[in-house]
Parts: sequence; C-alpha cells; structure tokens
Amino acid sequence: MLKNRNLKKYSSIKSAAFFFLSPALGAIFVFFFIPVIAAFAMSFTDFDIYSLGDWTKARFIGIKNYMNLFEDALFWTSLKNTFYYVIAATPVSIAVSLGAAILLNSKLIKLKGLFRLTYFIPVITTLVAVAIVWRFIYHPGFGILNYFLGMFGLSPVDWLGDPNWAMPAIILMAVWKNFGYNMIIFIAGLQNIPDYLYEASVIEGANGWQQFKSITIPMLAPTTFFISIITMIGFFQLFAEPYVMTQGGPLNKTLSIVQYMYHEGFRWWNMGYSASIAFILFFIIFAGTLIQFKIQKTTEL
Repeated sequence: MLKNRNLKKYSSIKSAAFFFLSPALGAIFVFFFIPVIAAFAMSFTDFDIYSLGDWTKARFIGIKNYMNLFEDALFWTSLKNTFYYVIAATPVSIAVSLGAAILLNSKLIKLKGLFRLTYFIPVITTLVAVAIVWRFIYHPGFGILNYFLGMFGLSPVDWLGDPNWAMPAIILMAVWKNFGYNMIIFIAGLQNIPDYLYEASVIEGANGWQQFKSITIPMLAPTTFFISIITMIGFFQLFAEPYVMTQGGPLNKTLSIVQYMYHEGFRWWNMGYSASIAFILFFIIFAGTLIQFKIQKTTEL
C-alpha cells in the first residue's frame, strides 16, 4: 500500500517537472535541434544561393562535400592555423588565469574586489571593440607596443602584417581578453580548498612551492578540467579576432576554420560545403572533449 502511494507521488512529481520543463525543452528542440538536423542534411547537398529561393534546386550529392574537403588546401591551412591557436593559447590562458587567481586570493592583496572587476572587464567588453583597440596597439607606425620596443632599442615589428607574428599577436590579445572569466572560476575553486590542509602542511614544514604542487594543483583538478574543456571549445571557434584584425591574412596565416566556413557559406554561398565544414569542426571538438575526459579518468586512477 505504502509502495503504491510512493509510486503515485513520484509519478505526479515527474509529471509536474515535465510540465514546467516542457516550454524550455520545446524551445531548445525548435531553435537548436531542428536547425542542427537541417544543417546536417544540408551538408549532403549542393545547397547554394539559388536553393534559398527554391529548395528543389538543392541536389543530394552524398559525401562529396566531405570528400572535397580533403582535397581543399585552404581547408587544411585553416585547420592547421586553428590547431596552432588552440594548442598555443589554451595552456597560456589557463596558466595566466591560475596565476591571477592565486594572486587575488592571497591574503596579502588589498582591494580584491576592485582588481577582480578590472581583470573581468575585458571579458564583458565587445570583442569587436577590443580587436579594433588592439589593432592600434599593434600598429607598426604609432602603436604603443612598438613604442615600448623602441625604448629598449628594438626595431618596430609589423605585428599583424608579418606572417610569423600575426598569429602570436592574436593569441596574446585573446589570452588578455578571456583570462578574466577563467580567473573567477579558479578563485571559486581556491576558496573551496580547506584551510586546514595548508595549516597541516606548514606544521610538516612544507614551503609555498610544495603546498602549490601537493595541495593546490590536486585540489583544483576538477576546476582545471572544466576550464580546459570550455577554453578549448571556445578557442576552436576562433573567428572575430582574425576577421576584424587581419581578415585571415597575411598569406592566410590567421585564417581560422570558422572564418573559412563563414567565407564559403556567406561570401561564396556554398552553404552545403560550409555546413560540412561546420560538422567536421563539431567532430574535432567532440573528439578533443572525449580525449580530455579520458585523460581525466586516467589521472584519477
């Protein structure tokens, strides 16, 4: 009798939960899943500008778009640039975020709230505005960065016009723009580490580096894993920075895969081909996420 009553109660709670969640789930299905399914279907067609007016003009071509990608030199260039950006920028961004978080979480720092706000402001600032400001910072003639180089007797650098320096310049700007968000998450993780662990280590004679290596890093492992995932996913979607600052140049050295997808879809109207690029990127990000989950489980064991 009691069991039946509990089952009825659980069923009513489940029905009520579904009732309140249904508007949100419906919106997600309409505005997310349906477009994704449509884009996936589009990637198997030659959908172009003529097909926008008449869908019957879109022809099913199977995996031809995906096969053409493997023969597209510009696709491989954009993919290589994106991997270079992700591999170089992700660890730097995490390291800078962690360093800033440890500094602001220190008891020696005063006005912590002011510093946190200052470091977080770039995150909430419009990316296009930030990119334009950094274009002036990198200007070869009157940019402030070359001005400081001149103070040390160094020659000015064409940061955005030199193929060897363009991507590092974008990486530097991206790290500055995004580290504040990860810093806030790291601060939350640091504040959840029990103080008695540090107190016990002091009694055992541990110095600051030993505390950082044996307490801070292991206790921040879940936070670091989360930040690594979201940072990697965000950096794989590199678009606005090169689009505003270099337009993918010089010599396609800053052309990202998302920017190439944009060009194919909205400049040349090869929307079926562009959709195939989008799903290649999706599978790359998905594979990268699975690899990080695998590494996380291995380190826990």
